[in-house]
Amino acid sequence: MKKGRGYVYKLEYHLIWVTKYRHQVLVGEVADGLKGILRDIATQNGLEMVAMEVMPDHVHLLLGATPQHAIPDFVKALKGASARRMFAAFPHLKQSHWGGNLWNPSYCVLTVSEQTRAQIQQYIENQHAAE
Repeated sequence: MKKGRGYVYKLEYHLIWVTKYRHQVLVGEVADGLKGILRDIATQNGLEMVAMEVMPDHVHLLLGATPQHAIPDFVKALKGASARRMFAAFPHLKQSHWGGNLWNPSYCVLTVSEQTRAQIQQYIENQHAAE
């Protein structure tokens, strides 16, 4: 549990989103670069990155947030800023994503309870083993 001014909370979310057209471009140095970018954006926005895995066509994050974080706002920050920074760092991505969108506009967000946290964290961390 964490404490704020006059409240106690524990908010964690499992966030998943996919590349536009499910193009499998998140491999090698692109995947590594994305991980660093997402960690940086999470830190800048006051989010705690608990677990992360980048698959060739999608991203899994387990994030800790505060009650002041609105889900659509931090999703927009993560997806929008990461796309801009990825296109700058890896210009070749613009060839497969000619519309200027790295990410599909949709996403999946699930709340995480203390009973499911370890299971979800293990699931995220074992994504590459399941391939």
